[in-house]
Amino acid sequence: MSESLNDLEFEKFRTLIYEASGIHFSSTNRTILESRIRERLKAVNQTTASAYYEQLKKDPEELKLLLDAVTTNLTRFFRNTAHFDTLEHYVIPDLIKYKTPKGDKEIRVWSAGCSTGEEPYTIAMVLKDILPQDFRIKIVASDISLKSLMVGKEGFYPENRVQDIPEKYLKKYMERKGNGYQVKEELKQLIRFDYHNLKNDSGLRNLDVVFCRNVLIYFDEAAQKATIERFWEAMSNHSYLFIGHSESLFGMNTKFEFIKTDWACIYRKFV
Repeated sequence: MSESLNDLEFEKFRTLIYEASGIHFSSTNRTILESRIRERLKAVNQTTASAYYEQLKKDPEELKLLLDAVTTNLTRFFRNTAHFDTLEHYVIPDLIKYKTPKGDKEIRVWSAGCSTGEEPYTIAMVLKDILPQDFRIKIVASDISLKSLMVGKEGFYPENRVQDIPEKYLKKYMERKGNGYQVKEELKQLIRFDYHNLKNDSGLRNLDVVFCRNVLIYFDEAAQKATIERFWEAMSNHSYLFIGHSESLFGMNTKFEFIKTDWACIYRKFV
């Protein structure tokens, strides 16, 4: 496919991707979609967009690979520090206070759209450092990109990728290895990496904290609302939601309550 998609082809691919994932391609980011389709055409030895489209309809594994190719996996350790300050100084103290009298000494977190794992590992470092010894930590990290999940599971990051990790955490939870750093086993064992498409129910329930940052921006309004409603169902009756600093639930009819802390704005479910 040397030429661009025609309007009908663009519409067909756009609809297929939207129905499969909720990811919305507008005409302004059409060229991104076209370049990703070109890459996949080469990989599977297809010559035309229409033949590739027919293949996608019959081959769910190739559709997964296309969805992997069209997602942007931009992330880093301690991205938007204000969120982790909020987690440390506001959310976790509140959860400890709420859970301790109930005898529930487990913090359950979902890092949705975790990309290559920097976010869930950051969450794990903060929780491990500040939770009382008798509290357990359970983190599920999910993404639609299989390639990214493999990087997260391995837990090895080149030196330039660990620059935002504070020294105390780097020394405590990472080991120097070759030209980079390996996440220590004590941290890795707190996280389960799992493929998940946010268009579907995750099956997770009673979560205390959900991080889903800079993912909703790829969805249209209907897909955003459906995703937020699925988060509500997955979360416990006393829990917190973190979304990207450029994202908002304003104007969306949801049951979440907006909170402005000293560090960042987040949402909570208190029932």
